[in-house]
Amino acid sequence: MRDEEIDEILTRAAQAPNEVDPALLDSIAGSIGSSLGPVRALPPARVLVGGLASICMAVALAGAALLGLHGIRNLSLVARALIFPALGVLIWLAATACVGETIPGSRRRVSPGVLLGAGSLALLALFAVVFRDYRTDRFVSQGAACLTAGLLQAIPAGLGGWLLLRRGFAVKSIAAGLLAGTLGGLAGVTMLELHCPNFQALHVMLWHTAVMPLSAAAGALLAWGASLSTRR
Repeated sequence: MRDEEIDEILTRAAQAPNEVDPALLDSIAGSIGSSLGPVRALPPARVLVGGLASICMAVALAGAALLGLHGIRNLSLVARALIFPALGVLIWLAATACVGETIPGSRRRVSPGVLLGAGSLALLALFAVVFRDYRTDRFVSQGAACLTAGLLQAIPAGLGGWLLLRRGFAVKSIAAGLLAGTLGGLAGVTMLELHCPNFQALHVMLWHTAVMPLSAAAGALLAWGASLSTRR
């Protein structure tokens, strides 16, 4: 068959009338029109980022104040100057990535997995520099208590972030869940640094840092489960 014959067949097919029942078209138009309505525009991205970061820090401060600000009271000025600005930077980066993930078409400078991995390694390195006591007194019992408290602290931070971004749309729901969990985990880590008076290096490096990846994994798992339920 020649190219001209193929073109002729396609042209005839395109010109053939496609009869559609007008009642069906009216029904479709009516169902679409009844669900349409004006929506309120999302605030600027910088406002959302600032709101997420504020929620994260407010939750951390509230939790630490409730449990006691024993950690920051006993930290040296040098330790405070290193730990809390670093946590602030990580919170801002996670909040920025979280907002970008819920606004389709936003520019993504770093993937959620890279941010989580780099942030966790940065915390490990920072804690290794700041804390030099390598004793392991009551390592598991105190560590499990801190890990539990940090993960529980991530829940209200994650819920607050969800309320702020609920009108956005996450194209990659699992990535958005991972970032939301990362941000909630940072709230938990910040609370522990404000509260926990145990400055043993291995305790802080393992149990405090673990809050962030575990919270991120929980956020990704919840998002995956929600996406499966919506497909059914």
